[in-house]
Amino acid sequence: MKIYLKQDVKGQGKKGQIVEVSDGYARNFLLPKGLGVIADAKLENEVKNSQSSQAYRQSQELAAAKELAAKIEKITLEIVAEGGCDGRLYGGITNAHVAEYLSKQHGISVDKRKISMDAIKAFGELTAELKLYNGVSADLKIRVIPKN
Repeated sequence: MKIYLKQDVKGQGKKGQIVEVSDGYARNFLLPKGLGVIADAKLENEVKNSQSSQAYRQSQELAAAKELAAKIEKITLEIVAEGGCDGRLYGGITNAHVAEYLSKQHGISVDKRKISMDAIKAFGELTAELKLYNGVSADLKIRVIPKN
C-alpha cells in the first residue's frame, strides 16, 4: 500500500514522501496514529509537482548565489577606521561591520552570520570568506585604512 507520510517515520521515510508499506502496518499503525494518509493518484501528482518546483527553486537560488559570488570576488571593500600610531585599531572590525559596509558601499546585502573571519584589530589587507549557499562561497578582499 502506498502511504503519504505526514511526519518522519523511523525506518520508513521522511515527511512528504510517498512510501510503500504493508497493508497491516498502514492500517494498524500509520493511519490510526495520523502519521500518514493513503496516497491516491491525485496526491502522488501533487507530490511530484511539489518536488519539481522545489528542485527548480533550488537551481535558481544556486545560480543567483554563483552570480553574487562572482560579483563579490571582484570587490575590494575599503573600511576607514581610527587607530593608534602602532597600526592597531581602536576597537575592532567584526563581521557585522563588514556586512554593513558591504551594503552601504556596494549595495550587496549579506547576513553577518555568513561572513567567516576573525575580528580585524590592525590596519592592512585581508580576506574574508562569505558562505552564500550550500557549496558556494566567495572571498572578499578587505582593506582597512587609517582615518586622517
